[in-house]
Amino acid sequence: MLYLHMFLRRKKNKSGSISIQVVESNRSGYKLIKSFGASHDELELRSFERKAQQWIDDQHGPKLPFSWEKDDIISDFMSTLANSQVKVYGPELIYGSLYDQIGYNSIEDEIFRHLVVCRLFNPGSKLKTIDYLWRYLHVGVSKHKIYSFIDRLSPVEGCGIKHQVEQISYAQTLKVLKGNVGVVFYDMTTLYFEASDEDDLRICGFSKEGKHRNPQIFLGLLVAMGGNPIGYEIFEGNIHESKTLIPMVESLANRFGFDHPVIIADAGLLSKKNIDALDEAGYQYVLGARPKNDSAEVKKKILSLRLKDGQVRSFLRKDNRRVVVSMSDARAKNDERNRNDGLRRLEKRLGAGRLTKSNINNRGYNKYLHMDGEVKISIDYDKFNADAAWDGIKAYITNSKLPPKKIVDNYHNLWFIERAFRMNKTDLRIRPIYHRLRNRIEGHICICFTAYTIMLELERRLKKANATFSLNKARELTKNIYSITYTLPETKEERTTVLRMSTVQQHLVDIVQK
Repeated sequence: MLYLHMFLRRKKNKSGSISIQVVESNRSGYKLIKSFGASHDELELRSFERKAQQWIDDQHGPKLPFSWEKDDIISDFMSTLANSQVKVYGPELIYGSLYDQIGYNSIEDEIFRHLVVCRLFNPGSKLKTIDYLWRYLHVGVSKHKIYSFIDRLSPVEGCGIKHQVEQISYAQTLKVLKGNVGVVFYDMTTLYFEASDEDDLRICGFSKEGKHRNPQIFLGLLVAMGGNPIGYEIFEGNIHESKTLIPMVESLANRFGFDHPVIIADAGLLSKKNIDALDEAGYQYVLGARPKNDSAEVKKKILSLRLKDGQVRSFLRKDNRRVVVSMSDARAKNDERNRNDGLRRLEKRLGAGRLTKSNINNRGYNKYLHMDGEVKISIDYDKFNADAAWDGIKAYITNSKLPPKKIVDNYHNLWFIERAFRMNKTDLRIRPIYHRLRNRIEGHICICFTAYTIMLELERRLKKANATFSLNKARELTKNIYSITYTLPETKEERTTVLRMSTVQQHLVDIVQK
């Protein structure tokens, strides 16, 4: 509550001591607001008065150079204020501070800062960014200027802002992990375009998002523990992900100087050529396996283990590569549910006559389809029931000598990179991409990569401070932190003041600026 007519008073008590009080004057007299203690000692009374005056100042901010009683002066001052003097300052105060602390302010162009902060605060198109800059920050930037800058973000002959961003991000990762980057996680995702035309980069291919008709690119991402970023690369939309790992890891290792970390990746990287390349390059690896696609001997060995919930075992294949197998009852229930759902969908499509010869393949649950002669399509229930033996089983291929349980635990940390993709896709809206030119596509991803690093650091600090609000709540809090710019009447000096924040907003600022 705001008390406009507050002042200090001394009040003598029945005991003869003096109370220091803050009271408010109103039409009916005086109302006690707060008492700061009572004493017979003058020095102690003055101490109480100082505390009381500080409390009053805290309620209203710094004293104005006129009496609060002069309402007309205050009204005149307030009437001079315009909307153009008030700005949404929260995004710059929170995200801009982290941008500086991580070190991105060494990138000289201010437009990059605006694009990254806007991506965190109000993700959208570049035209939306122009509107944001003008509406909230009163910064006028032309569309031509923004696209001209984005054109300079893509790497040119081993340099450019992209490489500078990756270097700063990697330094941040080293700082957070105290220099320990012994394990890295690699994965790829597809990013689709709202366009129908293709080119050398944007090519229709297998889409993990089910957008097979949309031109797409692949985004490869390498992160350390906690999802802390190391680097990224984009690839043509029809490339196989098994061809991307070694070149990307080698390139980043040469630039940053880290030496042969343990590489963890999912089954998409599982190919003989890829594994041979990892072995030849001297890397340790843990890759997700596809045990049902392995040799009959390996499949028989896995099923003969008869693992129970939580058990982990390992054995060597004929090629001396180690297979680690784990069992989870929770995963078994999920596998069973998915199989039954897939079977029901097949039965429904079969009953509606929507299945043809072209559906007989090994993709998903179509593998349960069977063709009798040249005409009749049916479901192979024996094959469906036989697959139940694999419910709950997860396998890994590795050359690491770590104990089997450690192998599984390390692989489970692959969710860091899955989460990184999810944060980019949902929170930062990295897709769909509306750009057509390659350099602008690369620029768009560079902005999102920078924003992801900042968002991850904010999350880390919120967790460390045991904050009761989430990243999304923090974003909402920034939208209502304002500043006001005004000119002093005598000195003509222009000043900017951040308006008083709520308790939770101030807590957020303290976390960021600590």
